[in-house]
Amino acid sequence: MRRFRAPAAVLAAALLLSACGGSKDDGGMPVPVGGDETRPTVTLSGTPSADPTSAPTGKTSAPATTTAPPPAANQVTVVPGNFATQEAVQGLVKSYPLYFSALVARDVEIVKDNFPAYFYADTSQDISEAKRNGWVMKPPASVVVMGTAPQPLGVVRLKLCLSQTTQFWNPKAKSWVVPAPKGVARSIDMIRTGLGWLPYQMGPANLSNCSTVRFPA
Repeated sequence: MRRFRAPAAVLAAALLLSACGGSKDDGGMPVPVGGDETRPTVTLSGTPSADPTSAPTGKTSAPATTTAPPPAANQVTVVPGNFATQEAVQGLVKSYPLYFSALVARDVEIVKDNFPAYFYADTSQDISEAKRNGWVMKPPASVVVMGTAPQPLGVVRLKLCLSQTTQFWNPKAKSWVVPAPKGVARSIDMIRTGLGWLPYQMGPANLSNCSTVRFPA
């Protein structure tokens, strides 16, 4: 009958796992990346899967590559508006879906391998912080170009309105929380590279009035 007796080490491990199973209530909800505590919030219906951050972040067995896979269709829509003929805007239309896929996957390596170093430096900390705190970017989303402005050294600043910022799961309300339901103003400085126009760095916020923008997503 000795074979049915659980060793003491197994029992201790089981007790340790059960003690770690719960979550500690910190008394408040986290502030999303790029969000503002003073902004109103809106809740979206639906429940998360067992892991609300369903985007894969681990490495696969495929050969190593510096080119990220193309983002899933309809994750984000980039609307050039009246600025579609400008090369910097065309570069944003092509490159922003890849950047958005990095936000969804919370994978800084996508930015590191596909964008200039300054843009990686501007965005990597926020992406890492989102992963650390469990914040999630849920598609679909929209980006509307509201204006352009030339900057020194051949840089072109694109004034944007984004339909959403990082969301997080509110376990008490059982819903996703969006800190900017009416959109948020951002700007991105674009620069011409050997691969075409790419985001160079994040520009100032609040350069656009997004209150009347109707997003397609």
